[in-house]
Amino acid sequence: PKVTQASAQCHCCAERWYRRAVTDHTTSFLLENHPLHPVARVVLLLTWALESGTYQAGRSGEEGRKGKGSGCWLLGPNVRAPTSAALVIAFLLERKSDLPPPVMAVSRSLRRTNPITYILAAGLCIFFLYFFFADGTSIPRIKTLDAGAKQILSSKDAASNALSPPSLPYIKPKLAEGEIMAPPPVVHYHMNNVTVTGDPIGNRESVLILTPLARFYDQYWDNLVKLSYPHDLISLGFIIPKGREGNLATQQLQERIQKTQAPTNKNRFASITILRQDDEIPVLTGEHERHALSAQKERRAAMSKARNALLFTTLGPTTSWVLWLDSDIVETPASLVQDLASHDKGIIVPNCFQRYYNKDKESMDVRPYDFNSWQDSPTAKGLAEKMGPEEILLEGYAEMATYRNLMAYMADLNGDPRREVDLDGVGGTALLVKADVHRDGAMFPPFPFYHLIETEGFARMATRLGWQAYGLPNYF
Repeated sequence: PKVTQASAQCHCCAERWYRRAVTDHTTSFLLENHPLHPVARVVLLLTWALESGTYQAGRSGEEGRKGKGSGCWLLGPNVRAPTSAALVIAFLLERKSDLPPPVMAVSRSLRRTNPITYILAAGLCIFFLYFFFADGTSIPRIKTLDAGAKQILSSKDAASNALSPPSLPYIKPKLAEGEIMAPPPVVHYHMNNVTVTGDPIGNRESVLILTPLARFYDQYWDNLVKLSYPHDLISLGFIIPKGREGNLATQQLQERIQKTQAPTNKNRFASITILRQDDEIPVLTGEHERHALSAQKERRAAMSKARNALLFTTLGPTTSWVLWLDSDIVETPASLVQDLASHDKGIIVPNCFQRYYNKDKESMDVRPYDFNSWQDSPTAKGLAEKMGPEEILLEGYAEMATYRNLMAYMADLNGDPRREVDLDGVGGTALLVKADVHRDGAMFPPFPFYHLIETEGFARMATRLGWQAYGLPNYF
């Protein structure tokens, strides 16, 4: 390789000053005859401390002048090349005219005996050794970078279970020298073996209960725990909006989960997934405001997105049934899951009533609550034909009379609870769906779909896919 004249001259200067320093057994000659900056003085002292520990003090005089002491023994007794530290010293000395005025030299005895010098030298040496030879994986990773940058996931964040969500990366394991990496795991699911029958308990069919959770009610969780369906076959999924109310709901939910899923509890659920939304939901405080006609399109579009995000994230290859349950449902039969599944329908919805205090009767009473389960009417179809592409039909409002047959008004408190009726629209208060319906592509449209949205749009989409929705007007 070619060496330039400047680099050769620098090398000679470094060798010259290094020989003089070593021959004199100390750096005092350099310190006393050249005006060094304080920083340069510290570097020089550290270099001397590092090299004097391995250099034999007897190599002086003629031995030094003959070149026997010109090498650095840090790299071994046969290495005769000047160290990089010596080059730094030579560079600083050659640049002495650019440095500040000289300062008083440190006493030779102090330089030789002060233990701080050796401590600093040892620390510097350890730092360089760690910097060059430390394993990069032992350094903690930064979880997130600046805004807009991608998240860095460490190995502990990687998917390690065959049933883990497919949103985490597969990180290759570290291999020893000569070791061959095993092929990545391949999990086979025979979807034809996933049964969806009218006897879900007898066939050990998995149920996924999904709840969009804006507020947490203790009665909701108490009712959920009382379900008689085997809890080891039930997986729970929640999606909670961000914000102060969402934070409170998350905290309250986690407190109940810790008690229910405690190791001492033998009636634990199979799994629980909690999602937090990225976007704020429309702020609608009171029940009257939430059900106002003007707020329905925006509110239900946001609810559709939340339902879809929750569904697409939690639906697994072994799920047989999906039960949608609103967070304000505080009372159901304990046998709700098996009762609905026993009808063996792709989509089935019970009737939902609300308990309230009747001032006229001066006692507790019940009244219809969910008006989104209905049979279509010619009037509603005529209204839809006159609407623009972005307009939606809503049920239960006097301003938009559709004259549909509402299942809420088909109820007979003393009637047969197994009575079935065909439905064109369904509500999501309590909705049991075969997982195959969702796998076929039926989701909750956040946009007008045949002038319908959310759960009513879901029923229409399922109909287009060949499924039929049913209702149980006498099952509450």
